[in-house]
Amino acid sequence: MKIQEQISRLLPSRRLCGGILCLFSLAANAQIGQPWIHDPSTLAECDGKYYTFGTGGGGLISEDGWSWKGGAVRPGGGAAPDAIKIGDRYLIIYGATGGGLGGGHCGIIYTMWNKTLDPNSPDFKFTEPIEVVRSADLEDNDAIDPGLLLDPTTGRLWVSYGTYFGFIRLIELDPKTGKRVEGNKEQDIAIDCEATDLLYRDGWYYLLGTHGTCCDGINSTYNIVVGRSRSVTGPYVDNVGRDMIKGGGKMVVATDNHMVGAGHFGRTVIDEGVEVMSCHFEADFDRSGRSVLAIRPLLWKNGWPVAGEQFKGGTYEIESERRGYALELAVDFVRMQQERQMWWKLDPNEPTKVLPMQTLDDVKSTWSEGDIPVRAGDYMFRPHQRWTITPVPEAGGYLSNPYFKITIAGTERALAATADKELTTVPKFSGASEQLWRIEQLTDGTFRIMPKTIPGIDGINTRYVIYSVADSTPTLAEYDFSSDNSKWNFRNK
Repeated sequence: MKIQEQISRLLPSRRLCGGILCLFSLAANAQIGQPWIHDPSTLAECDGKYYTFGTGGGGLISEDGWSWKGGAVRPGGGAAPDAIKIGDRYLIIYGATGGGLGGGHCGIIYTMWNKTLDPNSPDFKFTEPIEVVRSADLEDNDAIDPGLLLDPTTGRLWVSYGTYFGFIRLIELDPKTGKRVEGNKEQDIAIDCEATDLLYRDGWYYLLGTHGTCCDGINSTYNIVVGRSRSVTGPYVDNVGRDMIKGGGKMVVATDNHMVGAGHFGRTVIDEGVEVMSCHFEADFDRSGRSVLAIRPLLWKNGWPVAGEQFKGGTYEIESERRGYALELAVDFVRMQQERQMWWKLDPNEPTKVLPMQTLDDVKSTWSEGDIPVRAGDYMFRPHQRWTITPVPEAGGYLSNPYFKITIAGTERALAATADKELTTVPKFSGASEQLWRIEQLTDGTFRIMPKTIPGIDGINTRYVIYSVADSTPTLAEYDFSSDNSKWNFRNK
């Protein structure tokens, strides 16, 4: 990160938010609450809570991944930390100086450990910082902006670091001590970026770097780019063959929904096929231009990471990936009246006209007043097939979104989970937890739909999703990313 003299004005604020914007009044933006942060670390989970740390010390805490507040504690100050859990401990890494702070490029990167991230725990105590690398003014590198990777294939621990001032470099740490591996020589792996992070997936190592200008508020041009390699030491090459050591990089996320300056990538794997990315946006136009935490679905297209979109409320066909059938009320199909037309008798010169659509008033009297189950069938844009999906902010949320209610368009008839793990609709939405739905975009672009709870099952539901057990039979069953039965799409048509 190119830290300038005005950095103190960009540190996280503790003032209250003037109101909830985000998904509820405009398009989906950043997280809600007080998500004020600059240079956030990769999200870390500890005892059911989420934590992220930022430049200047401290950071954010969330009970559910959607609503955030200040309160995370990280000593040492400095800039651009990262966090990772190794075994039963948490390793924090951060840059103490550098990046032009104070007018120079002398930097030091430190690591420190803690048994917990909860500042109220009796086990909360950071170890003394350990120096792992430093830079001098005459070097073509800044020792700042570290990103951690614990290689799942080897167990080795790597750190990428650096800024636009020179090269992005790679060093190896000891995952047991947090110290630099003795004799390890730093390696140059990229230029023209900063705030890098490393990840491994399906035989590839990915280097995520932040490109563009930093620390200029609403004029910041920060964006996140990526290259990949079969080796952690590179070369990291983008989608058209450009080496990141020569300035290459494929776009992952940039300006989005009234927010500019996307930087400091982090990846969180929630479940098989369910991943999110975190970053900050340097300026949210809807919230006084503050630097805010944002969490997006992380998609993978042709082997490349791409930021997905937070799900937005609206009226949709809910379409099964299994067959393409639509979720619908299990009611009698009401035929529309039309004079039978014999195509061979039609006058080709006769003017055409727009036919009226079937309306809710045309059919609702034929529906039961009590609970009505659901099924799947051919979509014909009929009232029993159109669903309005609305955020319910007071019900809390999860990583990237609030819970939603799903109702038949134009009514309060709400989709609900039953105690026997089936689906029904109730005449009116009550706010009960079995009527609240978690909607997550999967890495292939489809969605899973989960009830918040299932009656008779304690706690938050984390396994059961709307499942197409047969072409026309939706139910609730355990999530399986490998099966199209678990996957749905939302069509606005």
